[in-house]
Amino acid sequence: MDIRITPHTLNGTVMPPASKSMAHRAVLALALADGEGSLSNLSDSQDIQATKRCVAALKAPRPDGELPFLDCGESGSTLRFLIPIALAVAGGGVFTGRGRLMERPQGPYFDIFDEKGIFHEQKDGVLTVRGTLIPGVYRLPGNVSSQFVTGLLYALPLLPGDSVIEITTPLESGGYVDMTLDMLAQFGITVENQNYKCFRVPGNQTYQARDIAVEADWSQAGFWYAAAFLDNGVQPTGLNPASAQGDKVVSELYWKLARPGDVDIDVSGCPDLLPPLAVMAAVRNGTTSFINAARLRIKESDRLTTVHQMLTALGGQAEEGPDSLTVRGVTAFTGGTVDGANDHRIVMAAAIAATRADGPVTILGAEAVNKSYPSFWDDYKRLGGVFDVL
Repeated sequence: MDIRITPHTLNGTVMPPASKSMAHRAVLALALADGEGSLSNLSDSQDIQATKRCVAALKAPRPDGELPFLDCGESGSTLRFLIPIALAVAGGGVFTGRGRLMERPQGPYFDIFDEKGIFHEQKDGVLTVRGTLIPGVYRLPGNVSSQFVTGLLYALPLLPGDSVIEITTPLESGGYVDMTLDMLAQFGITVENQNYKCFRVPGNQTYQARDIAVEADWSQAGFWYAAAFLDNGVQPTGLNPASAQGDKVVSELYWKLARPGDVDIDVSGCPDLLPPLAVMAAVRNGTTSFINAARLRIKESDRLTTVHQMLTALGGQAEEGPDSLTVRGVTAFTGGTVDGANDHRIVMAAAIAATRADGPVTILGAEAVNKSYPSFWDDYKRLGGVFDVL
């Protein structure tokens, strides 16, 4: 689906959908729990559908020795969270996905599996993992995705003995691990966090079912903060200011960007915020350097490249580095055509940029928002956005 936006000011309040990061964690915790519980305010995004689908496959009966088949769609969280969980509860699994998902590196897990004698094979877009996850010491680098840490934090409490996760380099995405620890605690799981350098996980634990409402998503709120930054009368609502979500930092970064002058922003702890932050940076007075951003190259698209391309296609000024993006402010976007790159965050960023454009903006592949925010175009239209489906 391609969309042509006629620039128009947005006005009104908008509540972002349920946090995708928190929802993944809640769905998995409830699936592992004893007893009956419920989840409310759960977004029906494609990524959450993938986690629910995999949970159902993991719990379904199957012949002895047969591994569950787990279709993770395009969800990196689903894949990386479930790899150790599947080992703990089913002796492994056969994982597949779409888009760029199966190209994402799994080296930290593979290093552990080689050390522990766990079979793994990745061939023709399918990853097979088979073996027994045993209590012990698990070493992970901290400068790669925190998803590996979360996967182990979910699986290790189920083992028949105590385990330790040692972080061998400084942990860059502590906010995401905080979300994990918060959700585990809500379901009765104990983990000792030793300054993010070591996590001690007692074994023989049981997840306790509970009823939980998933809070609104600060990552998606970032786009509405960007809309407000671009002089739209938009007010995001329903957000928890005390949330464990690391992306709540967008409220602070908004004001940092509102001040004129050159500024550096380290996105290592909030990589999903780069697209809306870059839109803000493109129309501010000064130069903005987004640094420590290398992991953005292995998202749904190479986001350093696709954000760069999105901004320049709309008349912005940006330069891409190996692990950085430098954006120089202009007074307004010119309009133009943006390739959505099958990336939900590129599409939403372009839609917000269009509100400050001098001419129409065409977005190719606008349906990509369904990955995380299926109601985005409904909210955009309700706030006064004007667009045609081509």
